[in-house]
Amino acid sequence: MVTFIVVTLLLGLVAGAVARLLVPGRDPMGVGGTIVLGIVGSFIGGFLGYVLFGKDLGQGALQPSGIIGSIIGAVVALLVYRNFSSRGSGRNSRRYARR
Repeated sequence: MVTFIVVTLLLGLVAGAVARLLVPGRDPMGVGGTIVLGIVGSFIGGFLGYVLFGKDLGQGALQPSGIIGSIIGAVVALLVYRNFSSRGSGRNSRRYARR
């Protein structure tokens, strides 16, 4: 169980970091935010992989296609996050939108 958690955190960090590198722009998040982004991306990528290709966990959890799916899911999650975080109201959201 501990190994699963460590592997999940490391893969989340890698997927989140690659997604942040692929999507241009500033993202004010630290290492923890990057890990969460990667883990959320992993769920999104896994869901999309299941819907599109019909693969499930019983066919192997750690595959190159799963890592690529995690990165694609993290990119999608990052774009959605940016879209909703820039729609805030008030003076601060307008100031950040200009940058």
